[in-house]
Amino acid sequence: MKTSESSQYIKFVIIHLLIGLLIYFVPFVSKLYAISIILVGYRYVVLRKNANNEALFVAAYIVGAEVFLRMTEGNLFEQFAKYGVMGILLIGMIYRGFSKNALPYWIFGLLLLPAIFLSFFTLNFDTDIRKAITFNIIGPITLMVSAIYCYQRKISFEQIKTIINMLAYPLMATLVYMYLYTPSVKDVVTNTESNFETSGGFGPNQVSTILGLGIFLFFVKIVLSSKTVLIRNINVLFFVIITFRGIVTFSRGGVITGFVMIIIVVLLLLYYTKSQAKSKVVMLVVFGLFALVGIWSYSSIQTSGLIDKRYANQDARGREKLSKLTGRERLIESEFKMFLDNPIFGIGVGKNKEYRLETTGIDAASHNEITRMLAEHGMFGLFGLIILLITPMVLYLNNQQNIFVFSFVVFWILTINHAAMRLAAPAFVYALSLLKVSFVDEKSTAISGQSTV
Repeated sequence: MKTSESSQYIKFVIIHLLIGLLIYFVPFVSKLYAISIILVGYRYVVLRKNANNEALFVAAYIVGAEVFLRMTEGNLFEQFAKYGVMGILLIGMIYRGFSKNALPYWIFGLLLLPAIFLSFFTLNFDTDIRKAITFNIIGPITLMVSAIYCYQRKISFEQIKTIINMLAYPLMATLVYMYLYTPSVKDVVTNTESNFETSGGFGPNQVSTILGLGIFLFFVKIVLSSKTVLIRNINVLFFVIITFRGIVTFSRGGVITGFVMIIIVVLLLLYYTKSQAKSKVVMLVVFGLFALVGIWSYSSIQTSGLIDKRYANQDARGREKLSKLTGRERLIESEFKMFLDNPIFGIGVGKNKEYRLETTGIDAASHNEITRMLAEHGMFGLFGLIILLITPMVLYLNNQQNIFVFSFVVFWILTINHAAMRLAAPAFVYALSLLKVSFVDEKSTAISGQSTV
């Protein structure tokens, strides 16, 4: 990172710390922030005609800001981020097209249609059909659009690091807001349930999801994007803070996902890097382990040991909980039964909760996208999931320079198992696994006469 790049990074860090501060004290600014993201972001892409994949940078920023906007009631409408991501990527494709080989994701989109049509006949008369369908299908459609944009799109490793920065910047504002919202964790933690107070007043599951992604992002920045001591210290500080705040949401899914992503990328770095670089990675991993022990110990003290019981699946009195998935096992089981009872076309998009209430008396959602796809889409959903799982692996065989492929896919899989696709993050991050990454700048090598990889 050059001096000018370092200065720019610090400038953006300060800006986002101030955004978090301002929105806490003047909540209405959150809506202005949301409008500004769209206006500035779309203008940025249009003026540059997406010459350098600016659409991806703006989409990444929207994804990073989504939970913060929901937390601070800045969203102009419920699915603001998903529509924002799709809109900017569609504009990007208008300027720079998309791969004609992205057929798997067109097929994925077509596989969604039968259950959508079926839902018009299966949903109850008193149900808002448009809302029921949109709520459940907008996530997969966002994934489809993002995947078509990213499919084998050539991008440099420096641009990947820019995407990581754009995802991370809004999380800085999120952390400031969360600390101002709950300055003392110790005062608000009284049991081992997911905690809204330590999650900025918003859903702990979704907050944990984005903070878990942030844990991974800042670790990667420490390893790959910290060329000066000051920048490294800033990234280490954010890594420590975001890990602590993620842990004390008492929602385990996002935090565990973040560390699984880190383990995968570390193994790939150790496999591909030269011996000198390996030693640096090992040193940073050792530091990370010591930091994690310290963060966990501090979290345990701040929560009077309740966080230890949470991760041990115990209640506040130390008794083993009957359910390891907070009661979702029964909901997931009911969705499998829906699939077995309706294996071809499924029960229709949005019918899941109605069907469960009618057959079991339970009025709840499993937040599991895999079993929802099977229940609502039947065999078409199964084929769609197979496409999503296999395609990144096949592409990786021809582009092993995208060292984040497995981490991105794992984020998608683990996230949709506990938080479905309520956020745009799993759809967008999954799509990043389809990019064709090169460590070589093709423009510079073309000028110098060197061959590219």
